[in-house]
Amino acid sequence: MFTGIIEALGIIKEIKRDYDNLDITVSSSITNELKIDQSVAHNGVCLTVVVINEEQYTVTAIKETIIKTNLSDWKVGDLLNLERAMKLGDRLDGHIVQGHVDQIGICKSVEEANGSWYFTFEYDSKLNNITIEKGSITVNGVSLTVVNSKENEFSVAIIPYTYEYTNFKNIKIGTKINLEFDVVGKYVARIYRLRQ
Repeated sequence: MFTGIIEALGIIKEIKRDYDNLDITVSSSITNELKIDQSVAHNGVCLTVVVINEEQYTVTAIKETIIKTNLSDWKVGDLLNLERAMKLGDRLDGHIVQGHVDQIGICKSVEEANGSWYFTFEYDSKLNNITIEKGSITVNGVSLTVVNSKENEFSVAIIPYTYEYTNFKNIKIGTKINLEFDVVGKYVARIYRLRQ
């Protein structure tokens, strides 16, 4: 379980294919606090630490994860938003995030707004995921509030701190991003569909 509050940025140092899996080696300021078998969200994707080597650690992504996320676009040098799983009793500063990406979205526009930014993302509404105005959404692991909710797109407002300390500064028109829709909203939508 995560909160969508990014702790650190990681830099991808190596990507190796192992059959259908990918072993991804990351360098980060939190590496010395990690342990083997620990869950860490990488751009919102929950992956397990399998190797730690000084300032670098390695996680493994299986085929199912690669298919449902933007992981196949990752390359050496990319910045990743990192968050360790929350501790029981911690404040929930963002919202309940599972680290299970529902689908990818694509950046449709980036608009500077006198000290902040509006990012608009488009997604495939046929997968039955929804957003609501002022509801929660996770974009590349970042807990955000939805504005301009539409059937297959939404916007988020990014403050300077979030822009600087996450990889939002590298998102441009056409960038694929990982989306995890609000877990409560997913249950409500499912119940509604079952009762129709």
